[in-house]
Amino acid sequence: MSLTHISVRGAREHNLKGVDVEIPRDKLVVITGLSGSGKSSLAFDTIYAEGQRRYVESLSAYARQFLELMQKPNVEHIEGLSPAISIEQKTTSRNPRSTVATVTEIYDYMRLLWARVGVPYSPATGLPISAQTVSQMVDRVMALPEGTRFLLLAPAVRGRKGEYKKELAEWQRAGFTRVRIDGEMVEIEEAPALDKKYKHDIEVVVDRLVVRPDIETRLAQSFETALKLAEGLAYVDLVDAVVPGREAEVATKGTSKKGAAKGSAAAGVGTLPPNRITFSEKFACPVSGFTIAEIEPRLFSFNAPQGACPACDGLGEKLYFDPQLVVPNELLSIEKGAVVPWAKSNPPSPYYMQVLASLGRAFDFSLKTPWRELTPEQQAVVLNGTKGKAVTLTFIDGKKSYQVSKAFEGVIGNLDRRMASTESAWMREELAKYQSAAPCEVCEGARLRPEARAVKIAGEDISISTRRAVGPALAFFRGLPDHLTDQGRQIAAPILKEIVERLGFLDNVGLDYLNLDRTSGTLSGGESQRIRLASQIGSGLSGVLYVLDEPSIGLHQRDNDMLLVTLKRLRDLGNTVIVVEHDEDAIRTADWVIDMGPGAGVHGGEIVAEGTLEQVLANEKSLTADYLTGRRAVALPTKRRKGNGKKLTVKGATANNLKGVSAAIPLGTFTCITGVSGSGKSSFTIDTLYAGAARALNGARVVAGACEAITGLEALDKVIDIDQSPIGRTPRSNPATYTGAFTQIRDWFAGLPESLARGYKPGRFSFNVKGGRCEACTGDGLLKIEMHFLPDVYVTCDVCHGARYNRETLEVKFKGHSIADVLDMTVEDAVEFFKAVPPIRDKMAMLAEVGLGYVKVGQQATTLSGGEAQRVKLAKELSRRATGNTLYILDEPTTGLHFEDVRKLLEVLHALVEQGNTVVVIEHNLEVIKTADWLIDLGPEGGTGGGEIVAEGPPETVAKVARSYTGKYLAPLLVQNARVAAE
Repeated sequence: MSLTHISVRGAREHNLKGVDVEIPRDKLVVITGLSGSGKSSLAFDTIYAEGQRRYVESLSAYARQFLELMQKPNVEHIEGLSPAISIEQKTTSRNPRSTVATVTEIYDYMRLLWARVGVPYSPATGLPISAQTVSQMVDRVMALPEGTRFLLLAPAVRGRKGEYKKELAEWQRAGFTRVRIDGEMVEIEEAPALDKKYKHDIEVVVDRLVVRPDIETRLAQSFETALKLAEGLAYVDLVDAVVPGREAEVATKGTSKKGAAKGSAAAGVGTLPPNRITFSEKFACPVSGFTIAEIEPRLFSFNAPQGACPACDGLGEKLYFDPQLVVPNELLSIEKGAVVPWAKSNPPSPYYMQVLASLGRAFDFSLKTPWRELTPEQQAVVLNGTKGKAVTLTFIDGKKSYQVSKAFEGVIGNLDRRMASTESAWMREELAKYQSAAPCEVCEGARLRPEARAVKIAGEDISISTRRAVGPALAFFRGLPDHLTDQGRQIAAPILKEIVERLGFLDNVGLDYLNLDRTSGTLSGGESQRIRLASQIGSGLSGVLYVLDEPSIGLHQRDNDMLLVTLKRLRDLGNTVIVVEHDEDAIRTADWVIDMGPGAGVHGGEIVAEGTLEQVLANEKSLTADYLTGRRAVALPTKRRKGNGKKLTVKGATANNLKGVSAAIPLGTFTCITGVSGSGKSSFTIDTLYAGAARALNGARVVAGACEAITGLEALDKVIDIDQSPIGRTPRSNPATYTGAFTQIRDWFAGLPESLARGYKPGRFSFNVKGGRCEACTGDGLLKIEMHFLPDVYVTCDVCHGARYNRETLEVKFKGHSIADVLDMTVEDAVEFFKAVPPIRDKMAMLAEVGLGYVKVGQQATTLSGGEAQRVKLAKELSRRATGNTLYILDEPTTGLHFEDVRKLLEVLHALVEQGNTVVVIEHNLEVIKTADWLIDLGPEGGTGGGEIVAEGPPETVAKVARSYTGKYLAPLLVQNARVAAE
């Protein structure tokens, strides 16, 4: 009997409370619930972990030692499991050599395609070059008119310096009698002495023949001799005629035999004499000497030395010292530290300041003048130096003054020299802060060496094809067979099938706007997850358990349908697909829904409702069902804010795919930047608006996206970007350390009477340094036991029993609790515990306000989701003193949030706006969009089809714009909410 369910019994991983659940196999199952309710603990840490662990344990002990091994989850029993594959958001490679094309294996098939049907072209002549066999060469000559007289020559020396006495003697001993030297035919024994300081061309006359039917054997032997002498090249010069088809060239070049005989030396690089046919048994250009040794897939790999551009090692870009980072704040004067690398020391280096003062005297500018008021010539002199021209520099040493006349290398020249000469890793790291990347000037960003770019299909080299987005690339490869020969079509057919299939999968999951050469590190979590999803469909596996983590992240409602079709296709292949998801469409599409709750953290870890969608919707205990049925809703605001009358305007933004976008954001409002995936939202908001504002307001060293101007910044005092990057990369980082509350907690404990009596300082209460921590586990609370081919086992430290501190430190208590007890409290418990300590209480209260009351004060940062990390950052910013003139920028803050969490988050964000601040949010969630005061909708499509403003204004205005996909989905929601409000 085949198993029909995955049966889980007694799951207690993290906050799960002995969960028992039956999950139907070969179905699309959605696990939903509040953030922190235990969804990931059930899906990833229990079901996936056990499926993966069992599969790995089936391998040999030798194989297991090379794999990442997983701990056995805290569960009594699971049966009905299949081998499990996890598709998470944290799996993107940050390697600059990893691209969309390499991750999906499309590039591997493209390399094979170019290697097998690509045609090499000469960079000098632009003509195809091909390898020829001796038989093909003979056939080409025999096709000439009968009676044609010709010379067969071996170009043994081509454009090289030397006297060549030894070579000429060797050729004479071998039986050759005549050579052509620099276009003049001479007997070898009468050859003139050659000047070794000049380049020469020497062609050995191998044979003189007349085209007749009986010369084939002799001609073949002569060709073999010539090819051996000239390393694979041979010339056939017609004595009385020109090569058929090249008669028109005779009129421009002249018909004298002497002129025709001079060959490439007379005709010039890039041309051939009209009476010459060139033959090559290698891929070599007879004019320029450009050679391709072999055309194999590795030639097109920028990760292999055979294919990588030698100038940039296949990265496609080089680092340079960026003037924008060297002088980030143009409002400052040089005296006030405009030139950051030379002003970082405190006080600034006297030597550098004296150099700049001397420069000011020589070029008539003051160090007190703001940088932006200096002329472009004066700025160029400071940054790039005097270009070898000497200037008088005055230096003061104590009471003595002396002058030196020399060229000034410039700030950037100085940085270049220091970077090249230093051996200090620390210094390199410091100098790298002023560097940006620019396309390699040799390969122009193509990453490949010239030989690889010389091979083309349908007139395109492989780097041009990888610059296409998925959608246009799909059209190109589908139409490629029309540009190939019959033989080429046969060879390319199986390769093109694989490429088109994989591109089709990417297109189906809404990634048609991604360029194939886009590096993996620039992809969002949702994009990278959908790429892996497309790859899995391409693998065509069945009987597998797939576990996905919110694949709808970053997807516009329009693209959601395609994603759901893809998930159903994965299910229909015979797989079980478990998706952790909050998206309404995904929940309504699922075959089976599991709702976790009822609360988050310690208040969650139970199954509130499970079954088909109808069964879950009928369950009145389910918070998810409340929002899906309309029993609860995120309320529409009673009125839209108009703002404070001031505007923040971006003019002519052209970063990435933006097409000269100009838009105004009313200050003092809640503004949403919307649009389909890849429409340019992040390019406009993060790369241009935030980076430009951060440079001007915060003095940040970031490179801003290109735009004509950003106006209205004078009405703001700071800009804050709150993204979803982790708050720490080690288990020692936690919400308390990130928000700064832990410093105050340590100070509080250090100020207690018991600590003062013992002489304990705040450092005593840190688990990162010696003193108060438990040294048996160095403050980790756990000991790692390496088990070689079994997973590493983590056991609680038997000295401190997981408390992290030594016994003496734990004896200091406040209200009966040690500092270890405080770290183990939930945030909501800590609010009550520290209610008499306002600095700590307020930070804890703010974490609770953004919906993180269930998180433990000392919870490891590595266990927080992206959405939780973003809310910790939001809480940190909110706990600071509000000025009322701050610009907050958030990138998809609803990631990982349930409907109820979204409602709480919106309360916090709207409260910020009520204090006079401006909040700008990049968002796809319609519940957030409908509450905004102002929308800027970009599009209409993604990638090259986007980068324009489709609509802007209040939600009601955008909903009426026919071109706006956002408006199309927003309109019914506004009508529905208005009706509910009226009732």
